[in-house]
Amino acid sequence: MDTLQALHEKYQAVQAMNLSLNMQRGQPSDADFDLSNPMLTILDETDLVTPSGIALRNYPGGQAGLPEARALFATILGVEPEEMIVGNNASLKMMSNTLMWALLRGLKHSDGPWFNQSPKMIITVPGYDRHFALLDALGFEMLSVGITPDGPDMDAVEALAASDPSVKGIMFVPTYSNPTGDTVSDETVRRLASMKTAAPDFTIFADDAYRVHHLTDDPAEPLNLLRAAEAAGNPDRVILFGSTSKITFAGAGIGFMASSVANVAYLNKLTGFQSIGPNKVEQYRHVKFINSYPGGLEGLMRDHATLLRPKFEAVQEVLTRELGNGRYATWTTPKGGYFVSLDTICPVADRVVELAKGGGVALTPAGATYPHEKDPNNSNIRLSPSRPPVAEVAQAMEVVALCVKIATLEYDAPA
Repeated sequence: MDTLQALHEKYQAVQAMNLSLNMQRGQPSDADFDLSNPMLTILDETDLVTPSGIALRNYPGGQAGLPEARALFATILGVEPEEMIVGNNASLKMMSNTLMWALLRGLKHSDGPWFNQSPKMIITVPGYDRHFALLDALGFEMLSVGITPDGPDMDAVEALAASDPSVKGIMFVPTYSNPTGDTVSDETVRRLASMKTAAPDFTIFADDAYRVHHLTDDPAEPLNLLRAAEAAGNPDRVILFGSTSKITFAGAGIGFMASSVANVAYLNKLTGFQSIGPNKVEQYRHVKFINSYPGGLEGLMRDHATLLRPKFEAVQEVLTRELGNGRYATWTTPKGGYFVSLDTICPVADRVVELAKGGGVALTPAGATYPHEKDPNNSNIRLSPSRPPVAEVAQAMEVVALCVKIATLEYDAPA
């Protein structure tokens, strides 16, 4: 039986170690980056013109990206090349650009700009902090619904979408959700695609950032949202987003998005006022590298999984051993993605993060997985084991588990 005094003594011993460990953000490790180092030198003077006849050094080439890039990245999102727009290094940039045009001009089925319609966006919680920050910066009111093992709480989503024409869409991560690791079920996909909405331009902004980031031999294979919306008679409802940020280089990857051919034409016309086109050299570098990798994209992702899997196993081993009696916390066991979501039984997430910092372990701030950094239960902590070496992940988790115990017993202690 743990006593608070004994736990404090262990904590003091941890402090004396002067640790400096980081489990804060989902960054790839240098070993993951090393897999893509050949990409740096894969192009030479024989690659000045692509097989499709595009001159890499000149302006023309298409606002939607190189044909070769559209074909390759369409396989990630499960769509057709003509439904793709391939851009520069960030899917978040493409998402923000789409939202900005929606605010200024509206989307294809809008009756006017969104900015004067008091726009609202449904979001899932716990969820992705950068989504929340972006929506907040653009002036959207966020309507929270819970994330379940089947994806967004669809009863809540359907009620909100049908109730108010200012509810313009939903933004969420459909595969291996950040931070819980949940994936949409087939029923959820069908309900999203077919549900009644008060807004004629209601849009599903699906950030499929982890679509190919499997950790097991039983990968998630959800129904394709774009195809489901098409089948439901709402072909323009869905916009999918993705990138190679955790496939190649985090800061120098390729962002892409997919939607109906009609939406692609509409958005390309608008973005054509901003730029002649994306970086064709970087796109072709990625195409040539990924296609030449042993086993192609699947081979590259298997090698990433080989590096990542032991880190996630270390998290599970320590949490199960130290907190597995159900007294202190519950947590997810994701089959893919980049995070583990831990919920303390008592409302002590902020205290756990504070204690961990004092013990030399940096964690994502408590509340970050909720809009405006306000977790109503003060319980959720996002764990990011991807960057540190396995030994450091295990060491950090020992500290985290200790801090969860201390914070819980402090909370339960008589006043």
